[in-house]
Amino acid sequence: MNDFLKLACERYSVRQYSNKPIEDEKLEKILKAGQVAPTAANRQPQRVFVIKSEESLEKLRFFTPFCYNAPIVLMMCYDRNVSGKAIDGHDSGIVDATIALTHMMLEAYDLGIGSVWVRGYDSRILERIFNLPENLVSVALLPIGYPSQNSKPIQLHYNNISIEDMVTYL
Repeated sequence: MNDFLKLACERYSVRQYSNKPIEDEKLEKILKAGQVAPTAANRQPQRVFVIKSEESLEKLRFFTPFCYNAPIVLMMCYDRNVSGKAIDGHDSGIVDATIALTHMMLEAYDLGIGSVWVRGYDSRILERIFNLPENLVSVALLPIGYPSQNSKPIQLHYNNISIEDMVTYL
């Protein structure tokens, strides 16, 4: 088993991709990581669209510049008809989808595949462009691909708040 903390520290947001295609078996592992992610009451509301046809990628690139010419973009949604609802009305769908997407991002990195979390878009337009049913809510995009030779973490990647600023013991 790999050292998880090392993997989490080394992973960075990739914004430059090579032309090397992602192997089907690696894509399946990435998707499996999203499938096994923990969700509220194991309701599993996450829904993933694998955007890889040139036609679909062009639609996406026209809509947002934040796909960075990745060969595949994963569109993470959740099904509001399936997601858990708390007593106070909180819908767990966004959190569940986010957990699943984080698992997928980390699995991709472990396989040598880069990614970048993207939320720089109007979800209403994206949902219309891809004709999503009303019960599906777009949460984020995850462009994935092999990093180009020029890809490297930006300086902000290394800036972390201190444990003391982050943690309070009660």
